[in-house]
Amino acid sequence: MNKKTIEDIDVKGKKVLVRCDFNVPLDVNDKTKITDDRRITEALPTIKYLMEHGAKVILCSHIGKTKDKQTLLPVAKRLSELLNREVPFAKDVVGEDAKSKAAALNDGDVMLLENVRIHEEEEANDPAFSKELASLAEIYVNDAFGTAHRAHASTAGVAAYLPAVCGYLIQKEIGIMGNALENPERPFVAILGGAKVSSKIGVIENLLEKVDAIIIGGGMAYTFAKAVGGKIGKSLCEDDKLDLAREILDKAKAKGVKMYFPEDSVCASDISENATTSIYNSKEIPDDLEGLDIGPKSIEQFKEVIKTAKTVIWNGPMGFSELTPFATGTIEVAKALAENTAATTIIGGGDSAAAVEKFGLSDKMTHVSTGGGASLEFIEGKVLPGIAALNDK
Repeated sequence: MNKKTIEDIDVKGKKVLVRCDFNVPLDVNDKTKITDDRRITEALPTIKYLMEHGAKVILCSHIGKTKDKQTLLPVAKRLSELLNREVPFAKDVVGEDAKSKAAALNDGDVMLLENVRIHEEEEANDPAFSKELASLAEIYVNDAFGTAHRAHASTAGVAAYLPAVCGYLIQKEIGIMGNALENPERPFVAILGGAKVSSKIGVIENLLEKVDAIIIGGGMAYTFAKAVGGKIGKSLCEDDKLDLAREILDKAKAKGVKMYFPEDSVCASDISENATTSIYNSKEIPDDLEGLDIGPKSIEQFKEVIKTAKTVIWNGPMGFSELTPFATGTIEVAKALAENTAATTIIGGGDSAAAVEKFGLSDKMTHVSTGGGASLEFIEGKVLPGIAALNDK
C-alpha cells in the first residue's frame, strides 16, 4: 500500500471531504429504517481520527441507484447516535445548504451531505461537478472501498483538485487482501460461487497464478460440468463459455492447481421456498430438474479442503442461498471457514458477505470486505480508479 493515508497529512483546522460508503440496506417497507449498519460502523475509525485531530469533517456518499433519488437522512440519524452528537445534514450536495453548513463547521465537527447520486454528473465523473464538490474542502479522503472500482466524481474526480489520501477502511481492505494475494500462507484456497463463469473469468485466471486450489460452486459449476460431458438438466449454463471452461481446466492442470467441483447437487423443478428437492450427481441431473445448491457429498468434500487451508478467499454463494431449501451449501461453507481458526479467511463482499452476516458468522472471519464489485476487481488484479487517484507516499 504505497498511497498516502490520513496519518500522512496535517488535518488540524482544515475542511476535509470524506467519501464514505454509506450505501446501506433499507427496510423495503420503511425506507427510513436501516437494516444493517455495518458500512457506517466500518467508517467510524476514519471519522473519529479526523474529528480528534481537529479537522472539519464533511462526509459524502451515495445510497441506492441514481433513479431512486434515495435520501441519506437515515444515515445522518444513525451517525448522530453512533458518534453521540448531532451530525448536521445538508439537504443538497453542492448547493446553498451544503455551503453554509460547511462554512459553519468548527474544528472537530462533522456533517453529512445529501446523496451525491441526486446529480447525474456524479456517475458521469463530470469535471465541473468534481471541482464544485472539491471547493467545499481543502483535503480529500477516500474511505469508500465499496465504490473504489468506479471512476465517479466523488470517488476519483475530486482527487484532481485536492490533496488526496485514503482512510483506515481502504487501508485495511487493501492491506489484508493484498497481503493474502501477494504473500499467502499456504495452502491458499479460493472458493468461487455465483451464477456466471463470465463474471469470474478474470478472477479465475489471476488466481490460477497464486492459489493451490480453487473450489467452484453456485450456478457456474454447471457450465464446467457440461464442458466435460455432464448432463445438467435445466441448470444454469453459459453455452458460449464451454470452450473457455475447458481451457481453464487445462491451465489449472498445467499449473498444478487443484480444481474442486460439486460431486452432487440439490435439485428441484421450481425455485421456491417450498420446492420439493432431490439429490443427484452433478453430471447426471434429469432433464426436468435444475441444480440449485451443492449436495451433501460436495459439502463434506469442500469442508475437507477448507479444513487444511491456511489462507482462504471466498466470493459468491454455493447455491440459490436466498431460499431455505438451497441455502445449506452456503451455510456449511461459511461454518467451515469460521471453524478454521488457524487460517486467514477473507470474504469478498457481495452475497458471500451478506451470507456470513445473516448466519452471524462475520466476527469469526479475518476480514469481511465491504465491497463486492471492488473486491472482485481487486482479486482480479485490476487497478481501482478510486485508489489510483490518491497521492503516492
